[in-house]
Amino acid sequence: MDSQSVGRPGDTSIVVIVLETDEVYIIASLSTRNDTQVIYVDPTTGNLCHTAKKGHDLFVSESEALNHITDGSRWLCKSTTHARAIMGYAALGNTGMLLLATKVTATIPNMPGGGCVYTVSDSEWIKFQLQNAYLQGKGELKNIQELAELDIDGKYYFSETRDITRPFPSKYSVQSPDLEFVWNTWLSLPFKNIGLPQHCVVLLQGFAESRSFGVSNQRELTVALTARRSKLHPGTRYLARGLNACFSTGNEVECEQLVWVSRNAGQNVPFSRYIWRRGTIPIWWGAELKMTAAEAEIYVDSRNPYRGSLQYYQRLSQRYGSKNLDTAVNISQKKTIVPIVCVNLLRSGEGKPESILVQHFEESLNHIRSTGKLPYTRIHLINYDWHASVKYKGEQQTIEGLWKLLKGPTAAVGLYEGMYVSSLRQGEGYQGAVIRCEDSPGAFSLSSFQNGVIRYNCADSLDRTNAASYFGALQVLVEQCRRLGHSLDFSGSLDFQLGNRFSSQGNSGAYAGPLPPGWEKRSDAVTGKTYYIDHNTRRTTWEHPCPDKPWKWFDMTFEEFKRSTLLSPITLLADLFLLAGDIHATLYTGSKAMHSHILHIFTEDSGKFKQFSVAQNVKITLQRRYQNVIVDSSRQKHFEMFLGMRLFKHLPSVLRHPLKVSSRSPACILKPIVNMFPGANDGADLLSFRKKDLIWVCPPAADIIEVFIFLQEPCHVCQLLLTISHGADSSSYPALVDVRTGCSLDKLKLVLEGVTIPQCPNRTNMVIPLTGAIDSADMAVTGAGARLQSQEKPSTSLLYGFEELEGELDFLTRVVALTFCPVSPGRIPLTLGEIEVLGVALPWKDIFAKKGPYLKFLELEDKSQNSTNPFLSGSDIIVSDTSSSKQNSSVLSSTSVSLPHGLDLLTGDFVYSQPSPEPEVQEVTHEVGSGGLLDFFLDGTNEEKHPEQQCRLSSSQVATSENETARKHYLSYVRKLCGPDMARKPDFLQAMKLEIERFLLNLSAAERDRALLSIGVDPAMLDPNRLISLSYIGRLCKAANNLALLGHTVFEDKIVASIGLETQEDSTVDFWNIARIGEYCVSSGCEVHFDAQDHLRPSELPFSGSTAILTCSICQKNVCKVCTAGRGSTLLVNRNQSGPTQSNGLSSPGGSSHGGSSHGGQSDGSMISRAPILDGILCKSCCPDIVLDALVVDYVRVLGSLRRRSRADNAAMQALSRVLDACVGGHSFGIKHELGHQQGAEVSRMQLKNLLNQEESLAEFPSAGFLYSVETADGSAPALSLLLPLDAGAAGSYWRAPSDSTNVELAIVLGTLSIVSGIILLVSSCGYSTFDIPIVQVWASNKVSKEERSYLGKWDMGSMVSASSELYGPESSNVQKELPRHVRFTFRNPVQCRIIWLLLSLHPPSSSSVILEKGFGELSLQGTMMPSRRNSFGGSAQHTPCVHARRILVTGTPVKSDSTREASFHNSDKINQRAWLERPPQLGRFKVPVEAERLADNDCILEQYLSPSSPGVAGFRIDALNVIRPRVFHSPTPLDMDASDQPLTYIEDRHMSSAVLFIQVSVLQDQSGEVIVGEYRLPELRAGTPMYFDFPRPIQAQRITFRLLGDVAAFADDPAEQDDSGFGAFPLASGLSLNNRIKMYYYADPYELGKWASLSAV
Repeated sequence: MDSQSVGRPGDTSIVVIVLETDEVYIIASLSTRNDTQVIYVDPTTGNLCHTAKKGHDLFVSESEALNHITDGSRWLCKSTTHARAIMGYAALGNTGMLLLATKVTATIPNMPGGGCVYTVSDSEWIKFQLQNAYLQGKGELKNIQELAELDIDGKYYFSETRDITRPFPSKYSVQSPDLEFVWNTWLSLPFKNIGLPQHCVVLLQGFAESRSFGVSNQRELTVALTARRSKLHPGTRYLARGLNACFSTGNEVECEQLVWVSRNAGQNVPFSRYIWRRGTIPIWWGAELKMTAAEAEIYVDSRNPYRGSLQYYQRLSQRYGSKNLDTAVNISQKKTIVPIVCVNLLRSGEGKPESILVQHFEESLNHIRSTGKLPYTRIHLINYDWHASVKYKGEQQTIEGLWKLLKGPTAAVGLYEGMYVSSLRQGEGYQGAVIRCEDSPGAFSLSSFQNGVIRYNCADSLDRTNAASYFGALQVLVEQCRRLGHSLDFSGSLDFQLGNRFSSQGNSGAYAGPLPPGWEKRSDAVTGKTYYIDHNTRRTTWEHPCPDKPWKWFDMTFEEFKRSTLLSPITLLADLFLLAGDIHATLYTGSKAMHSHILHIFTEDSGKFKQFSVAQNVKITLQRRYQNVIVDSSRQKHFEMFLGMRLFKHLPSVLRHPLKVSSRSPACILKPIVNMFPGANDGADLLSFRKKDLIWVCPPAADIIEVFIFLQEPCHVCQLLLTISHGADSSSYPALVDVRTGCSLDKLKLVLEGVTIPQCPNRTNMVIPLTGAIDSADMAVTGAGARLQSQEKPSTSLLYGFEELEGELDFLTRVVALTFCPVSPGRIPLTLGEIEVLGVALPWKDIFAKKGPYLKFLELEDKSQNSTNPFLSGSDIIVSDTSSSKQNSSVLSSTSVSLPHGLDLLTGDFVYSQPSPEPEVQEVTHEVGSGGLLDFFLDGTNEEKHPEQQCRLSSSQVATSENETARKHYLSYVRKLCGPDMARKPDFLQAMKLEIERFLLNLSAAERDRALLSIGVDPAMLDPNRLISLSYIGRLCKAANNLALLGHTVFEDKIVASIGLETQEDSTVDFWNIARIGEYCVSSGCEVHFDAQDHLRPSELPFSGSTAILTCSICQKNVCKVCTAGRGSTLLVNRNQSGPTQSNGLSSPGGSSHGGSSHGGQSDGSMISRAPILDGILCKSCCPDIVLDALVVDYVRVLGSLRRRSRADNAAMQALSRVLDACVGGHSFGIKHELGHQQGAEVSRMQLKNLLNQEESLAEFPSAGFLYSVETADGSAPALSLLLPLDAGAAGSYWRAPSDSTNVELAIVLGTLSIVSGIILLVSSCGYSTFDIPIVQVWASNKVSKEERSYLGKWDMGSMVSASSELYGPESSNVQKELPRHVRFTFRNPVQCRIIWLLLSLHPPSSSSVILEKGFGELSLQGTMMPSRRNSFGGSAQHTPCVHARRILVTGTPVKSDSTREASFHNSDKINQRAWLERPPQLGRFKVPVEAERLADNDCILEQYLSPSSPGVAGFRIDALNVIRPRVFHSPTPLDMDASDQPLTYIEDRHMSSAVLFIQVSVLQDQSGEVIVGEYRLPELRAGTPMYFDFPRPIQAQRITFRLLGDVAAFADDPAEQDDSGFGAFPLASGLSLNNRIKMYYYADPYELGKWASLSAV
């Protein structure tokens, strides 16, 4: 039975365990499952980990799981928290935050069809510190702390089994909610990423509660009021009003009133449902709140107040039209009109502040009608001045007037009615639609539908809206009860009988009101149908003599309604609205609702409520004013962070996809590490977090320490995290480290060499970024070659990485080798602490399960089957070189850069082009336009050449000739700009355009530099970072950085705005609109001609240009696309010219893009609010130069990011091909074939189960791997295919060794330490012949040394094969067997090991060990079953015998403890170790006095002048810099957008292009000049951590200069510490300043210097 589909009795139980080691475990026992799952929180990165392995993190009961975690010792638990539900989790840099619902209340129990709605009564944030070296500032830490202050209790609700994000009943599963109303989408992503989405509830904000009431002696009715607040415009009163860029209004709430008849389990349940909306006015408006007690001043956007109104009503129409409802199935497809009735309660009197909104409301509806874009939607506006009516007519007449206005719209919209039937068969007998809900066993039979919606609004959607919607819902409640056969008519309620309308006997539709005198009701004896007898006339009838009139209560006066209606249900409904009103008011304003006394108007004590309400309103008014002025900005930030919005501003350095610790168990140490003290293990504790406090002491004789780590799964290694561990003497920790990585031991490549490890305090976490192996030829050219020869000081790339070096990306890295070197070899023993390797792994589990990223891999493989290299094919652009050399076409068209395995990263699609003949190269011309992002960022015409179509990278197999072609094209661009003799020096813009062409030509920085050096051009001459002044670079960087933030703001809003809407409008101009080289204005209709004059002579260029003519929003001139600034320009211009200034130096467009005000004290200077939809364009003449330059810089940054991500995806595809790609007999078996059909996978799983015979497969990829590379023949399946799961791989594919290799050794590292009982060799599909049957020898070991391995046996497979005729010859593909063809090698005694060694050897040509059994004669050997040696089935095309196999299975049982022998020190050893560690160093550090010091180059250079009598300087101390590395550096790309669109790899830009800082130290000893002592790489440490760097020898100098070098532009200040200096500030972060940060020291004996000298200790 499936454990996931059968629920246990009882409630969900969540237990969070924090161990003494600070490890966190989540134990979940869901009510929908009958097992218990354990989720481990990685203590370093915060990633959630779950493998779904029984006995590891999957258990039968909660107690079993708890015992497994604590080893049966509860005292190991530091804390235990019990909860009822998980509401979310986030790893935020140094902090992990888990949100739990510790207490819930079943506010809507026993819904029709089952299910319960729970309201969160008590919640708790569990916060824990992660043990990493993440760079975070005080502002980020403060925001994380404030996130936990969000008020949750009583304001959020959920259901574990029913979808309640849509109107009842929803046919969708609870795991497929409507995202508009899900508030924890971002917080639930970590659980979805590990395959446990159901473990985090779908959380809604608002109100959900029910009440039950009875009518006379009938069954009870239950009324449930549900109010769902939309997340599309979250926020507080004065920051979220009117429309926003997501086409939603502030305080938007969907309300649902559900009434049903209480029945016993298994009985049919009739129900009725009604929906209405409430929100602020759907136009762009706001209110300016003054510090005085006066009313807020209302204003309406003067530019385009109705933008987005159409989309708002379109969303309502799609949701509430009966033809569009997800529940409306089996209904006629005929188009029907959807009514949307807006009840406007604003004050419309002359002189009232709200009257301007009433006027614009009417005009907005006229505007929408004039567009004709909602042909099947009718929007009707009802203006009803609520306050004026109450003031002049009184409350009762106000209610009566409202009822008169609502009667027609309510009757037109109608109700939703139906019956829940407990079985689908019963539902088939009812007329109407039948809804089958995924989360309910029965079905819903629907008899009528609601078509359209009534929407209430006042200024804030608060008090008036709550009151008016209550009186409207009250009339609906009475009608719902009447239709359910439970009339609330007081005069006839005593005579009602049960179930008259929805009876199981078939009296559907019968009215059960009181009968006139002389009438009697009876039931037909045969059919059971009710009929009526008139004894006055002696006649009978089936119809009730006094049929009830629907909606008749609308026609009553207030007093008539009060006298004729049962008031107890009315009072219950009023209580629900009171509670709901307070909830919505608290969420929006921070206080309870006002003027709520009117809801008690039907009670006898209504007067007392009114008197109390007057005093209460005064208190609430003052409370709201305080909240709005002082607190609202913080609450707004809380909402945004809770939703995962604007994280690039609130938490700028937090990664979306943290790295994974790949060195954690079951990773292992391959080579033993000697310990100075007996009782230690072989070094496995160095990889264990539980041993983080361990200090590993190596013998003094060790000159170096080598650590070989076999990772738990293949990955691309990105970081090395070291825990600095030492005793009192910090110099015992190694001073240098070399890092090598590779897919096996014999394929290791040097990644870092001689990296300095500074001396730090004990237990310091230190991160060393790794970028992959860099080609030495690239290092020799890029960097050094790009510097001006006459310039001694290195240049800093402040705008972007002009000299970026690209390291190799390998997602199959399995072995990491570390070589540690001491400060002074042999002086003192070395100490080590925990070692962690962090990286990014491919989603192998999803790939093998055929879900998630697998689909993209499949599509890519499918389309690349018949594709050759299309790098230069399909181009429609003619390129000409002035030297008349003929080359291939440039990669400038929409199909010209789609290389094999090419990914269009700006659209998320794979693009392939077919090969075409090579066109001749002519003069470069371009179509108008440049790249952009999706709708907003890519809204150009079809002729646009966008970066997502252009910046696709080739795989490693791209021919050298193609790179040569791209290089020649690049040089042709250089000659066009600089002249044939390179006499012209390019300016900044020309150099940037050259970089654009370089990216689009798919050239790396090293390839560019080699091309330039080949023609004698110094690359530094084309570096844009050198071509403008430093002061302008500062302003330009600020502008580009702000453009990136604004771009992400707009892009995020467009993603959210797409919820509930099918399409988005396109625009003509994209985000950047950069004119390429040779692109110019030739349009006669253009009045600007900004780019008409180019550095190229017009005679050199053919006619080119765009016919699209636009109008500039400022000068109103006609402008062509070439002369139009990108749409991103309006973001910067609007930000800089209107609204309050933000901390980023730019202002908020339109005052408040939330639709609210930005009054004094209200606006949060640290926030970027929602930007408006851009509805205008700027010509380049009206656009400031700095804005145009910022667009170019941002565009180049985006292209650089696309190149990095394309390289990552190419590397992922190459890794996949090295595992899955197979060619047999010249035929390519792609991923589609390898991952096969579902039926074949099921057969393979059954075969594996039969093979293992209750044991486990211990050597299955990706947990297992090869220690050394394996020789593989051409056209063979990869060697790793031997370890693939049985259901993966192409049918019939197999691995084979080269024909000249008669002996093949396979060293298999098992997934974990295991007890191995045997090996199973799956025979290749070709079968065996006489001469390719191997001899198998097996060894076992725990370490890499062959001398330590144990011999397990030798098997000559000849005798085994001869005993089974089915092992000979090719396998029949049409026969499915319970067991595949295999040979089993069973060990005499099971062995515990980690490495299995196999030697497969062919017999010598002169021998044959085949033992023939009876039945195999000479004739049979000469037949097809036994071919000759030259007819080997497994051989190559020449039929040469070779070693071959399909799979290798290692069978046995994993050892429960994944680590090897635990360290067990004796007490004497512990004492000796402690005594040694506590031994103080002989020499101490003392400060070298400085006579004077001078700062230069924006505090990045520090010169310290020393006295001649100063002691020799032994080193310097520098405290870790107080900076962060922002995640957002450029405008968004599609991999930054939607989490549901999974990329091929989850690797951040920063992990492919690491930002590294260096301290260069130079000394001036005499007049000969400065001498560089060394460059010291700064690792990543938490801010303020002291680092001590020793010089090779003491230095005597007059002056010592410290220079901060490296990627300084990649770092920024903490948001809370940034200044508000706009574009004028220098781009470097102030936290990079060396002022008061460096201290020099010397070593001396503290006893010799005396007491006073010790005061200068460093």
